[in-house]
Amino acid sequence: MSEKKTVKVTQTGSPIGRKPGQRETLIGLGLNKMHRSRELEDTPAVRGMIRKVAHLLKVDDTPGQGG
Repeated sequence: MSEKKTVKVTQTGSPIGRKPGQRETLIGLGLNKMHRSRELEDTPAVRGMIRKVAHLLKVDDTPGQGG
């Protein structure tokens, strides 16, 4: 079966004083408070969002959870 790759992102920086687009990107990734983590599907769209706010995130690449 095909396992979907995931990427774990943790917010390490505050959006205070940043451009509004960066705050919106964090919300789009499902992050809104410091030190919160999300495990997201590894797609080009998600990678682009991560790249836009990379200075506010810690990113861990993880393979799909298998048996």
